Parts: sequence; structure tokens; C-alpha cells
Amino acid sequence: MAAAILHGKSLEIDSPNFVVTSSGTSAYHEGEPAHHLSQEVWERHGFDYRHKSWPFKKQSFMDTDLILVADQTNRAVIFGATNFQNDKNKVFLLREFDSSLSVIDPFGSDSGQLVIPDPWGSQIEAYEEVYAQIEKAVDGLIHYFTSER
Repeated sequence: MAAAILHGKSLEIDSPNFVVTSSGTSAYHEGEPAHHLSQEVWERHGFDYRHKSWPFKKQSFMDTDLILVADQTNRAVIFGATNFQNDKNKVFLLREFDSSLSVIDPFGSDSGQLVIPDPWGSQIEAYEEVYAQIEKAVDGLIHYFTSER
């Protein structure tokens, strides 16, 4: 869902140019489309995006400037794929960009507040809640990269 939202919102700005890709830290759903409720929610909010699940590959460190994850477990898996600090410096919890959560240390004891829960197996209301969390973070991310710092 995060890729759909970031892709859609990035089309609304001229610069910088975002190229959005998505991958998972396990191959459990490899090649499968997004969960139908995820797609229903992002389409309900006006985003047109097609997704297939692919596992994260070490090559992503070379191909990307930024790697966004939903939680600390996924971050740890990504960190475990490299020994290079430059690679690890590209990895962020997506909700670090939510301005209302900016005081939270992403490595601190309260970093659990930055987790985007996986709604899989829940009702559509849970997907809507996750959508709202992702949208706030994506808006913050875009603001971060489009504002003068």
C-alpha cells in the first residue's frame, strides 16, 4: 500500500523525481498481487497502481537512494543484508517522516510507535487505518524532499 500511495503522490510534484519500487523481506508471497483489501483502499483514495510481491535483493542498495520499511523487524532484515554503513544509512522507518512523530528516536525504546501494522487478515477498517498512517508519513516524506532544508 505504501508504494501505491508514494507513487501516486509523487506524480503530483515536479521535483524531485521519485522512482518507487516495492519488495518484501520474505519470499512468502513472491509474484502475488497486493492483498485485495489493500488495493481496494488505495483505489478508493484515487490511486491507480499495480503491484506484485518481490523479495528484497542486495542489489537494491546499489539501485536506490532510500529504502523505507514498515517496522523494526523488516529494518533488521535489510540491515542484515549488508555490512556497509552507507547502505544502512539509506534505510528508514517510513513513519519517521510523519511530522507528528518526529520526536521519536527510531532506535529508541519508544520506536514501536513508528510501526506500521500489517493489516493482513483484518477487516477493511484496519486497512483504512494503515492507509491513514502511511499517507501522513508519505506526505511528510514528500515535504522533506521538496522543501528547502
